[in-house]
Amino acid sequence: MSNKTGSLSINSENIFPIIKKWLYSDHDIFVREMVSNGCDAITKLKKLSLMGEYTYPDNFKNSIQVIVNPEEKTLKFIDTGIGMTADEVEEYITQIAFSGATEFLEKYKDKTTDDQIIGHFGLGFYSAFMVSDNVHIDTLSYKEGAEPVHWECDGGTEYTMTDGSKTTVGTEITLFLNEESVEFANEYRMREVLEKYCSFMPVEIFLSKENAEPQYETIDEGDLREDDVIVEHIHEEAKTEEQENEDGEKEIVEISPARERVKIQKRPVSISDTTPLWTKHPNECTREEYLEFYRKVFMDYKEPLFWIHLNMDYPFNLKGILYFPKINTEYDSIEGTIKLYNNQVFIADNIKEVIPEFLMLLKGVIDCPDLPLNVSRSALQNDGFVKKISDYITKKVADKLSGMCKTDRENYEKYWDDINPFLKFGCIKDEKFCEKMGDYILFKNLDHKYLTLKEYLDAQKEKEETSSPDGADATSEDTSVADEEPKETKSESDSSEPADSESSQEEEKPKTIIHYVTDEVQQSQYINMFKNEGMDAFILSHNIDSPFISQLERQHEELKFQRIDSDVTDNFKEEVSEEELKETTDALTEIFRKSLNNDKLNVKVEKLKDENIASLITLSEETRRMQDMMKMYNMYGMDPGMFGNDSTLVLNANHPLVQFVLNQKDSENAPVICQQLYDLAMLAHKPLNPEEMTKFVKRSNDIMMLLTK
Repeated sequence: MSNKTGSLSINSENIFPIIKKWLYSDHDIFVREMVSNGCDAITKLKKLSLMGEYTYPDNFKNSIQVIVNPEEKTLKFIDTGIGMTADEVEEYITQIAFSGATEFLEKYKDKTTDDQIIGHFGLGFYSAFMVSDNVHIDTLSYKEGAEPVHWECDGGTEYTMTDGSKTTVGTEITLFLNEESVEFANEYRMREVLEKYCSFMPVEIFLSKENAEPQYETIDEGDLREDDVIVEHIHEEAKTEEQENEDGEKEIVEISPARERVKIQKRPVSISDTTPLWTKHPNECTREEYLEFYRKVFMDYKEPLFWIHLNMDYPFNLKGILYFPKINTEYDSIEGTIKLYNNQVFIADNIKEVIPEFLMLLKGVIDCPDLPLNVSRSALQNDGFVKKISDYITKKVADKLSGMCKTDRENYEKYWDDINPFLKFGCIKDEKFCEKMGDYILFKNLDHKYLTLKEYLDAQKEKEETSSPDGADATSEDTSVADEEPKETKSESDSSEPADSESSQEEEKPKTIIHYVTDEVQQSQYINMFKNEGMDAFILSHNIDSPFISQLERQHEELKFQRIDSDVTDNFKEEVSEEELKETTDALTEIFRKSLNNDKLNVKVEKLKDENIASLITLSEETRRMQDMMKMYNMYGMDPGMFGNDSTLVLNANHPLVQFVLNQKDSENAPVICQQLYDLAMLAHKPLNPEEMTKFVKRSNDIMMLLTK
């Protein structure tokens, strides 16, 4: 064939700057495109072989070779695929965005579907110009009598095509790297990129350095393979040593027999695992394989709790493995990584259109050949289809978890402390997931027993019915709630039009109170009060719990969550009318406000059943939640009091110290006792700030000094 020159069929002469700067977001992604094209070429030839249109040579093995040359600043990609004729080079290479993969699929779509073709756009090859000043192609078609072709282009709109010298079927692409991209001629850098994008390509990929010194290894002769390159045969004599026998006599004993060894050129190791674990059926995979895959892909040597193997063929093809990692503390980062693949080609991490947001806390891989990718494969098209994939993944995760709760409750409870942040976040973010998992969300009670919400409510109802068959006692807690709730209702009705009797009754209907704890140590005094009265509460100590219970309240209007230090319920108090305590309350309010130098201090006096408790701090649930929200959004400059009353000091009229203050208000020790009672109550409610703690410690020392006199 005579030399031939021509112009690339490009609609705009600015196509190369667009490809170089805008088509791909990651500079190193050209490696994925080059290797993907090689995989496509090999897959096409395998299809032709299956159809009898091509016969492989004996002992032939498909592969892709990636060769770096730091001295020459070149990078080669060599495949054993279908190759191209001169006409095909002109058709597929010089006409940008003409996809050979698309044409091939159309031609053979009814003949075989054993393997998948990766490329669909025909632009991947031109990603080479992102890093190259010049690109050469040497190719030989599989067709009988085909002539080798050499093609080169310097990134402009001109190319040159001549007779080539390639003697084996396939394609060799040589990239002459520009100065900004010489890093890719480094063997270690190229290995890093190949492992990032090509770890699971369906063809073996080998990396080597051109002109590198050969490396060797020695193996037993019995392990020799046909493709090993033998350097020399080695006979190793038997190893012996002198030992003492049972009779105490010394003798020569053989400790290692003679063996035949072979020194060979070191066997190349493929970068690509051509049959990754997710491509297998779950029944074929062992526990150790799942753990090994997790360690290899995510470099995480903490054992995951469990995993979900996705395997679906209809209505779309989707496979993958999702791992639930173990979180040591709530302060650990729970940001996960879901790697998305298309026909074993890495696309990106955490693509939010495919992966439900809450599952991005997990670690895993998802391979979906049906993904509607855009030209650069970095984003998705066809929102409706992608949404179906996302919904399917959500459904499979919910099915797995709910099934575990029903059939393997013991292990489900064992995992719960670690997986509950994922599940609660999922319920907040995904309505369908919440519907499926609502009955399988567990709550840990004060005895560290795990219960669903229904189990807890049923147990509380049964306890009330058992303790009060006539129902009289069962209303005690409801009454306290009813006293509390209508306050809000009344204030609302004062500023609005009168409602009909039916809606009014609905508003005034008492809610079922569910108490909870956020810190077992800090709130231990309140917990003991609950336990002494046979009452229960949930332990909700994770950051996700606050928004989660708010959502539960929206879903179940008959429920109200209340932290155990938000109020003193009737269960802890003696039955005393407010009128009986009014005079005492007024007197103690005046004394404590004066002693603490706080005119706005809220004081409430109760006769508590437990005479060992002198003082408590309560803070309304609404106020505390608002303060928590302010902290979450760093609104520290705002006054928490603007969202409701501040904390209330509850004094036990039955306690001797409170009685002393009431009866000896003019005593010089009364102010000290008032300050100490307040700080002790506050310590059981929340940590004191540094200044308050300093004063508390000094005051405690002063009080102990009084005991020595």
